[in-house]
Amino acid sequence: MILGQISFLDCLVFLVFLAPQLLLHVNIFQLLACVLKAIPFVLFQLPYQLCYERYFTRKSERSPFVQHASIFQDLVIRIVRYAFAFIPANIGRVFFSKGVALPFLRFRMLRHGFLHSPLTWREVTLRTPYKPKTVGLWVTVEESKRPDLVIYYCHGGGFSMGSSYFYLEFLLAWLTLLHEAGYRNPAIFALEYTLVPDEKYPSQLEQTVAGYDHVCHIAKDPSRICLAGDSAGATLQLSLLLRTSKSSYPGKRRPGFATLISPWATLVTPKNRDTPSDYLNADSLHLYGRQYAGTPANLKDPLVSPGVCKDRDWWVRASPSGGFCFMYGSEEVFGPEVRDLIALLRRSGCAVRVREEPGQVHAWPVVSLFLADTQAERTKGLKDLTKMIRQVIDTVQMDGIAPNT
Repeated sequence: MILGQISFLDCLVFLVFLAPQLLLHVNIFQLLACVLKAIPFVLFQLPYQLCYERYFTRKSERSPFVQHASIFQDLVIRIVRYAFAFIPANIGRVFFSKGVALPFLRFRMLRHGFLHSPLTWREVTLRTPYKPKTVGLWVTVEESKRPDLVIYYCHGGGFSMGSSYFYLEFLLAWLTLLHEAGYRNPAIFALEYTLVPDEKYPSQLEQTVAGYDHVCHIAKDPSRICLAGDSAGATLQLSLLLRTSKSSYPGKRRPGFATLISPWATLVTPKNRDTPSDYLNADSLHLYGRQYAGTPANLKDPLVSPGVCKDRDWWVRASPSGGFCFMYGSEEVFGPEVRDLIALLRRSGCAVRVREEPGQVHAWPVVSLFLADTQAERTKGLKDLTKMIRQVIDTVQMDGIAPNT
């Protein structure tokens, strides 16, 4: 099931679903202060910057993203850029919450003629000794059959925002493409980890490990598992690989592949800098990163901030059987650190595939699915990921690569 581009009507309906949730979950005085602060941006700064760059600036002098973006895409990215920099995370998380995202998805399905989803999803609570509880979404084609591929997905959001339900449309589209690529019953387990500041490290990593144990139990063969995630979720997957590569980890099992979209490799670093194109804000990211780490010392721990790990042998042990795929935009805040990590992995001898999209922003495969104009543009990132997964997982299966070698 692949729905159409987000429209202005969708945006209006999203606000209708959002308003009551904000009133329920946010202090009214904080909400009013946030709205008042945003008025000058909405009425003056936004229209001025949008018009000046698009219509009074030479194309070669515009930011790389604006050079190819439609006015709708440009408008949305500018609004998200403001929100990420100036709206507090406790308000921002409501935008991505189940109470907003799920009814919005159902509206979009109805607008595209789907009374019911052709794919199934259900919420799963895992029985683990960890506190808080580990929850996730299980999405599949046929619930009664064992999956022949499992994508284990961790969503982004700076550890402080986001939910699996916000990503559900993206995951349903991906599952559709995997099924069309020849998998009989592909499945996705999307982890719903606890956000900061409700919990901090190591809670989220423990939940990620518990989710991987659950996926291994279902898949039976770990070579049929592909780790995936974007932004902070990709960070958790890198941390998972480093954690499970330790000899002390019980039942050590290497997945077949890892597809990482715009990973937040190093949580706090001068290399994470704002760019004219991207919607992320480095100062906000560093605040969220410090909240997740809990202490300054933890920021130097590879299990917290994987990019600080320079131990090549450790990365070789952590590498999935089929290696890594990194997909990111050339203009994003995390670009320098992602490139450094890719270079380190290649020097270590790990198999690495890279898709650096020119002129694109953070997590562009996710952004494009919602904002791009044509179906080909919207599904480009997901089709590339699907093609690589098919090639790598099939090769791992045929070569009989042992999970622990």
